[in-house]
Amino acid sequence: MPPSTAPKTNILRRFRRNRRGSAAVEFALVGPMFFAVLFAIIELALVFFSTQILETVTQDTARLIMTGQAQNAEYSQATFKEKVCEKLKLMFDCENGVSIDVQSYKEFSAVDVKDPIVSDPKDGKNDFVPPNNYLPGGPGDIVVVRLFYKWPLFVTGLGFNVSNLRDNKRLLTATAAFQNEPYK
Repeated sequence: MPPSTAPKTNILRRFRRNRRGSAAVEFALVGPMFFAVLFAIIELALVFFSTQILETVTQDTARLIMTGQAQNAEYSQATFKEKVCEKLKLMFDCENGVSIDVQSYKEFSAVDVKDPIVSDPKDGKNDFVPPNNYLPGGPGDIVVVRLFYKWPLFVTGLGFNVSNLRDNKRLLTATAAFQNEPYK
């Protein structure tokens, strides 16, 4: 193609006025940020939704202890976990992922709930140390039931990181504290 004989100012003026392709360039600049925020919102919504499911299941299964049904049926920790897992089939790997902690106390002032997240002194990353207790108590005892689940996160590489454990996981925790009824 022969070189243009138009003056250089006309070429620049035509280039400045030509708007073809500007939408593609603008989308290339804004698109990645838009999708990063969109995926972060979706992931955070899933975390909140799954936490709510865990809370609901905790309240429902803790009622088995509060009313004395678990104690009268002599539930073991495995049996109680089966009752929990019956309600957590949809979004959780209950058999391999849910940890249960049931502690009983004689009075509210004696309740001592320890944080199950510990920092590794070697690399500073957090690890989950699951408490492995199942003490449902008797009539009138104070009981604290906690369920834990390590939820995997996927959008952490885009600068949005809500993980509190190593390997891009978030520890979901649900707690129910109550006084057992005077069952027989």
